[in-house]
Amino acid sequence: MDEKTNFRPYIIRLAIVFLICLIFVALFNEVTFILQKDENDRAPKTLELVIPAGTADQVNTGQDVLSIPSDLVFVLGDTLEVKNEDYVSHQLGPVWVPPGSSASIVMENAAKYAYSCSFQTSQYLGIDVRQPITYITRLTAMGLAAPTMTALVFIYSLIVIPVKKNEDQKQSAMPSKADSTL
Repeated sequence: MDEKTNFRPYIIRLAIVFLICLIFVALFNEVTFILQKDENDRAPKTLELVIPAGTADQVNTGQDVLSIPSDLVFVLGDTLEVKNEDYVSHQLGPVWVPPGSSASIVMENAAKYAYSCSFQTSQYLGIDVRQPITYITRLTAMGLAAPTMTALVFIYSLIVIPVKKNEDQKQSAMPSKADSTL
């Protein structure tokens, strides 16, 4: 019997296990993505931060400006546009915003930043820039999980349900009478 046919049942089982694992991993990844999805899983956009009139006075007296959050979350590629409606110039990190004008910051690198900020009582504004979850990210996760799961399930399947040898293989594995007399 030739060597190719000896491995055929294993190759067929591996292909079946791979298809089952690929379907399972795809479904599991998508369900997980849907359950964990939040407002930051989106395409980049421009977000506006308005510094209301009287902000400088509130900060000088130690009051928090309720309309301005202390931490912001962005997606890579977002643009933060800071609009100053106060009578005083304000600064946010590298951006200086005179009264009645606006300035913008493009979020180019995914990281956590702590910018100096003149319109917060704490004098800083936390900015978290995150990578968006894209189809490529999801496909990469599937590409990493499916082969690993396939290997594990294939090995366990061989232990739990061994591949049966057909009659020709059994006969060739048995010693013949001529071999036993030697």
